[in-house]
Amino acid sequence: MPLAAVHEHRHATESGAILFDAARLPQGDPTLLDTARWPAIGASGRAAVHRVEGTFGHGILRHYRRGGLIARFSRDLYLWIGEDATRAFREFRLLAELRRRDLPVPAPLAAGYRRRGAFYCADLLTEELSQTRTLAAALPDLAAQPALWQQLGSTLARFHAAGVWHADLNAHNLLLDASQRWWLIDFDRGRLLQPASSWAHSRLARLHRSLLKVGAAALPGWSDGWHGLRQAHDAALQRHISP
Repeated sequence: MPLAAVHEHRHATESGAILFDAARLPQGDPTLLDTARWPAIGASGRAAVHRVEGTFGHGILRHYRRGGLIARFSRDLYLWIGEDATRAFREFRLLAELRRRDLPVPAPLAAGYRRRGAFYCADLLTEELSQTRTLAAALPDLAAQPALWQQLGSTLARFHAAGVWHADLNAHNLLLDASQRWWLIDFDRGRLLQPASSWAHSRLARLHRSLLKVGAAALPGWSDGWHGLRQAHDAALQRHISP
């Protein structure tokens, strides 16, 4: 079944603006993006994420935070260079485009920013994917399921063939649902490029390093599983990008 399209609407606020999916939300409600209102449920990237409840069901709220040395000076402020360049609006629109292409990503529900002089802070609300486990959590069960490794490789090839460059492809940003379908989340700093095997393989190398960090090498069937993923990915990618 094709994924539902996102109907983008914009709502001006006192200090910024909100984008929201008018098909899922009646209006751009700033309280939906207030992390103080909603319970923290775990970590995603550099900060906690929060579960939001509304007429749309359950959503995941993420406040954009910096990492590395620059976080010592500013944890969540980014230089203002225009509304369309805000991290929240860019990720909202990228997710909407990927949904339009029927790629397995969570639906964006709302994105907002607040100006603070020459800087801004931002938040993103996406739908919560129910009954999912991260690849890291599912690893012990994948040893006897080579088909899931191959399916993951084919899924990643679909993204790469569409030119989707994921900035942080790791074992925590890939989710497996109860129907054995893979999903990719957290597209902060993601972008669309001309499809090419060179950068696609660099993304796989990043995923490989992440899997080693979570102890995949100690699990039975790891080498065969990764080999199956690579083979399925490369075969599918070649079919998509060959002239």
